[in-house]
Amino acid sequence: MSNTTGTLPILLRILPYARKAIPRLILGVVAAISAAAVALSIPQVLRELINSLSTSGTIETLHSLVLLVFALGLLEVLLVLLRRWLVLTPVTGVESDMRTNLYRKLQDLPISFHDRWPSGQLLSRATQDLGLIRRWLSFGLVLLIANAVTIVIGLMVLFSFSWILGLIFFVVSVPIWIKGFRFESGYGKIARQSQDQAGDLATAVEESVHGIRVLKAFGRGDFSAEKFARGAADLRSTELKKASLIANVWAYLLFLPETALALSMFAGVLLVAEGALTVGALVAFFATATVLRWPTESIGFLLALTLDAKTAIQRHFDVMDEPILIQDPISPETITNPQGKLEFKDVHFNYPDQTLGSKGLLRGIDLLLNPGESVALIGVTGSGKTTLTALTTRLLEVSSGSIELDGIDIRMLSRSELRTHIAMAFEDATLFSASVRDNVLLGALDTSDQALEEALEIAQAGFVYDLPEGVDTKIGEEGLSLSGGQRQRLALARAVAAKPAILVLDDPLSALDVDTEALVESALRKVLTKTTALIVAHRPSTVQLADRVALLQDGKIVAFGTHAQLLQTSDHYRYVVSSLEPKPGEVIA
Repeated sequence: MSNTTGTLPILLRILPYARKAIPRLILGVVAAISAAAVALSIPQVLRELINSLSTSGTIETLHSLVLLVFALGLLEVLLVLLRRWLVLTPVTGVESDMRTNLYRKLQDLPISFHDRWPSGQLLSRATQDLGLIRRWLSFGLVLLIANAVTIVIGLMVLFSFSWILGLIFFVVSVPIWIKGFRFESGYGKIARQSQDQAGDLATAVEESVHGIRVLKAFGRGDFSAEKFARGAADLRSTELKKASLIANVWAYLLFLPETALALSMFAGVLLVAEGALTVGALVAFFATATVLRWPTESIGFLLALTLDAKTAIQRHFDVMDEPILIQDPISPETITNPQGKLEFKDVHFNYPDQTLGSKGLLRGIDLLLNPGESVALIGVTGSGKTTLTALTTRLLEVSSGSIELDGIDIRMLSRSELRTHIAMAFEDATLFSASVRDNVLLGALDTSDQALEEALEIAQAGFVYDLPEGVDTKIGEEGLSLSGGQRQRLALARAVAAKPAILVLDDPLSALDVDTEALVESALRKVLTKTTALIVAHRPSTVQLADRVALLQDGKIVAFGTHAQLLQTSDHYRYVVSSLEPKPGEVIA
């Protein structure tokens, strides 16, 4: 997270994104100032009009001056339209670029980041915050600059009519600026709190939607609703505080200009009575003050919008400043003809938040998988099996030691290439809101119908042909419209369709019935004769699928051999295997 806290330095952080839009933003500011200048010139015409009528003006003079006022008004409208046209298109491009870069950053950040950050907070940054930044760039920034310039020019015009009236108006307006600067310090904290609370509510909505089956099954819908209501009430309270601060500023913005006008009118009438000021000049003074009313009143709103944008930019860079801990090498190596040899060499792993001096989760793993060999990884819960598999594709990074693919340290390969050689299927099968075809062929180089059919056949996922539109049927979000076993079979088909040199399976068959599992295992044996496989096993049948078994205990491989060998030689292995839950009809050999 950036240590930058000043408003201007934070706002300037979007300069790299907005660089292409700057020329048109400048032109937009120029158009806005020009529109204000035209508006300020109309009182000058009114002064001439009134003064001419009070002396010896003719009807022709009246017509010409009225037409001039109409022309100036029309020009002001055209300049306002020009300002909007100039800024809207490029600023939407800035928003699009920021959103795209944020998404790419999220894809690049390590799994540890996503475990730590609530998804609702990320969602609010990608939608609400970026929309706010767009509105500030296209409206708040342009008008804040233009209105400030307009006020300065307007004050000069007022002084040109009468320095006494101009001084009165200026002195009475000074507290507005003082209040504006004080407003910034209090409003910024409230704005940040509000946006963070909105992110928490987005997280609550997402979790409740994804977990709706659990909430309904346990009758906790009311509890969840009450918890959400408390969060919504907290956000409402924060928004009311924001509104109170803004209302306080508006009180100054509405009361002080009115006071200035009243005092100026009193003084102006006296000056006219004494002959020190013409009636036309007095009318022009108040017409100019009326033109300055909107720029003056808008300062509070524009300051609030600017501070909201500051907070949104901070929240955006909270994510963008996160370090990419797992990166591609500067000069990556390539594997043109992968054989599928996978070797762990003295692999250690510690989670970043582990206390100093505590034992690492993995401590000196040495394991060799020869090409075409399948190895089952077995151990008690929490022994580090899933962590070890995550290291193979660099979802997590080894703390020390190395993992080699065909003799090359996987850190010397680009992550994209590494993940074309190693495919994973997880126990918790995640599918996307897309067609069956798109889900299965997600990581496949061969996207033909034949490749799709082969993968579905191996995973015993023929049920997809009975769906309304077959393989082109769009499954629901996270595949929740399917059963657990159906989701697992599609996830397995996705891993098989990638045709990797190495297949990593984290107990992907746990939700299958015995008969379906037997069919899948039979089909997998044909695949595993050509593909190296590392299989996390939680059931005896999965263990027997592998050529050899690695026993993980206290962060180390303590036994390695065939299932029969380890049953004979390792007490801990017999204990672990006996603790596995066989399905009905399943036999531990």
